[in-house]
Amino acid sequence: MIDYPKMFRVRQKFDGPKVDDLAAAVDQELARLNLATRVRPGQSVAITAGSRGIANIRLVIKAAVEHFQALGAKPFIVPAMGSHGGGTAEGQRQIVEGYGITEAFCGCPIRASMETVVVCQTKEGFPVHFDRQAYEADHVLVVGRVKPHTDFVGDIESGLMKMMLIGLGKHNGAKVYHRAIKDYNFAQIVRSVAGRVLANCRIVAGLAVIENAYDETAKIAAVAPEEFEAREKELLALAKKWMARLPFRLVDILFIDEIGKNISGAGMDTNIVGRKFQSHAPAPDEYPKVKRIVVRGLTEETHGNAAGIGIAEFCTSRAVRQTNLSFTRINCLTAGHVAACMLPVDFETDREVLNEALPTIGLTEPPDAKILWIKNTLDLAEVECSQVYLEEARGRDDLEILTELRDLPFDAAGNLPRSVHEFAELAAK
Repeated sequence: MIDYPKMFRVRQKFDGPKVDDLAAAVDQELARLNLATRVRPGQSVAITAGSRGIANIRLVIKAAVEHFQALGAKPFIVPAMGSHGGGTAEGQRQIVEGYGITEAFCGCPIRASMETVVVCQTKEGFPVHFDRQAYEADHVLVVGRVKPHTDFVGDIESGLMKMMLIGLGKHNGAKVYHRAIKDYNFAQIVRSVAGRVLANCRIVAGLAVIENAYDETAKIAAVAPEEFEAREKELLALAKKWMARLPFRLVDILFIDEIGKNISGAGMDTNIVGRKFQSHAPAPDEYPKVKRIVVRGLTEETHGNAAGIGIAEFCTSRAVRQTNLSFTRINCLTAGHVAACMLPVDFETDREVLNEALPTIGLTEPPDAKILWIKNTLDLAEVECSQVYLEEARGRDDLEILTELRDLPFDAAGNLPRSVHEFAELAAK
């Protein structure tokens, strides 16, 4: 019989602002650019909607739609998400609508298509693809979250410029650009393609969203096309400053309730779990250092796309059954991240997973194992921690201890509650 460590719950205290009135913030930021001097009544405006689960994204998109409608323009929404949704127009529309970005709510059409226009060639010699619906519009508003990328490091990572490549490039463009990144580098390709898009595709503005560590909207920034690169550098610095983190730097086993494309491009944010540079171990100077990752399931919003599951060493059999292998492989192979779609070792119950994972962490005895349990890599305000962390937690001003030590709540079948938050609710009763 294995003597499992007892667990306690902490609440993390993060710094970071929060936008309270989203609609007003979007309207004020876009008004600051005085777009009425460029957008004429009756002109069409394509507004991008990506596949990430950005906090309040439906409110942001709706407010942008209403701003252009107030100018007399005719906005419409374009799903901009590379190869996600199985690389189909129907799949991408389904993702957008799953976030509440519907025609009824936003008050404008959604035009989903995988057809692209080859705008030109880059200096490196490959074609620049751009969504046909957006290309034929009079103007394009690029909406996206600025944050650290899950694979690449630089002064430009995930944000408006990447949206112009991978998002608006659709499946055709994403395949080309991810191949090009293997021969050159992300920084060169993102600047090369974005420069051509800005020069040829009538980008009227960008609308950048930055989130705080509590998965809330921290800042809305409207960006003029000529300022995309400079502003993205500034906004990325803020995003890094405000991002969440695990409460401890050394982890033997990390349980993650769910992964999905709405959580991160890699299913789980590699910046959070310490797997940005290598799939199954942290780089020498990378923290946190997590020895084993366990994925327990997929989000509903990911529609079976388990991209990133291959970063984990273990998973439940339920997570495997939730996986749409076709969607997952299309996405990962398009991105050139082959390991991300490889399935981990799976077991039917959480108890089996933990029993098999514990002997792989080294000589540490089970009661002393450093175990963390989170819902997903966006939801880190409260974390379940094993007993070995308790002494350190008591001395930390940024952690509030919420519970006493208690046993892992396995049921008769050997499973834990579906969510780490359900554990908290059970313990409170």
